[in-house]
Amino acid sequence: MPFPASRCWGRGAEFFPRMDKKRILASAVVFLILAILIYLQYRHWRTFDWGTFWSQTHRIKKLHVLHGIALIYLAYIVRAVRWKIFLKPVRPKTTIAELVSPTLVGFAGLALLGRAGEFIRPYLIARRTGLPFSSQLAVWAVERIFDLGAFAFLIALAIFLPSALPSIPHPEYYKSFREASFLLIAAVAATAVAAVVIRRNVEGAAGWVEQRFSHLSSNLGHKMAQKVREFGMGLNTIHGPLSMLWLSAVSVGMWYMIALAYQEVTHSYGTDALAIPVSQLYILIFGSMVGSMLQLPAVGGGSQMATIAILSSVFDVSPEMAASCGILLWLVTFAAVIPLGLVLAHHERLSLRKLSAESHQAEGNTISD
Repeated sequence: MPFPASRCWGRGAEFFPRMDKKRILASAVVFLILAILIYLQYRHWRTFDWGTFWSQTHRIKKLHVLHGIALIYLAYIVRAVRWKIFLKPVRPKTTIAELVSPTLVGFAGLALLGRAGEFIRPYLIARRTGLPFSSQLAVWAVERIFDLGAFAFLIALAIFLPSALPSIPHPEYYKSFREASFLLIAAVAATAVAAVVIRRNVEGAAGWVEQRFSHLSSNLGHKMAQKVREFGMGLNTIHGPLSMLWLSAVSVGMWYMIALAYQEVTHSYGTDALAIPVSQLYILIFGSMVGSMLQLPAVGGGSQMATIAILSSVFDVSPEMAASCGILLWLVTFAAVIPLGLVLAHHERLSLRKLSAESHQAEGNTISD
């Protein structure tokens, strides 16, 4: 007789949500796409040597991997610092220590549940600080803009530094990377302009969005207008140029730490092929971000596939080493938070499954209000 997850691992490990039809369909589609990608990769790598794969994996320098994990955990602490800056106008006495646990538990939920766990972090912070969930959902939305902006800033530096992207092993890819980076920078600039417009007139912007999309579906127009209002609420947490400067600096520093973690993992193999400078690793990070759109809960898939393909095609890394490094990068930068996140969830008697359901229900109530 199989045991429930709660009996095997404790309350913190109740991370498998009840699957509704939409989630089952979405997971099936993602699985099918990933299966096709894996098959195409297999056809391309018919000479893949599993013996070499395991040999390369066992030869990694574990100290570098531990350094990478430490940097990722430090980046989570920096995320907590950034959230404290957002909370300063309304909860100035909130400490960083109070925000670290919800951050780690939230990212563990995201790693285990996929998109079903994305609201756990703002939901836990709202409960801990006694603030409305809608206000922390707004902070979460604005936080993403700072993430995108910080990453675009670092990508821009990599584009224009002569020793960065132009010196990749296959310079013919540089033009494509530069164009993709310019699109990202343009998207960030457009978002910044939209943020200024929304902050100056939230209700006017929300009304325009609702009217614009109500002909497709009145419910869609209402939902999008509510998202605009939430985003405007989040923008109100930025008080003055000094706050903006701190948030930007913290965001850039955090993403640089993530890039250093990538470098620790790639350098752990001790080969020239993976001695990739930090400025070029932003290509891997960008690929991983795009690939994460096709993720299976607790398994990943898209992120690893994108990373492996870039290592092999752009940096001339052998298929076996690229596969090993791609999987290790996912484990260090995405899945390493799971053990401590589950320990903290168990200690605080939290169920990730219940938190996921409650946070999505609260988000639905926010939209319907």
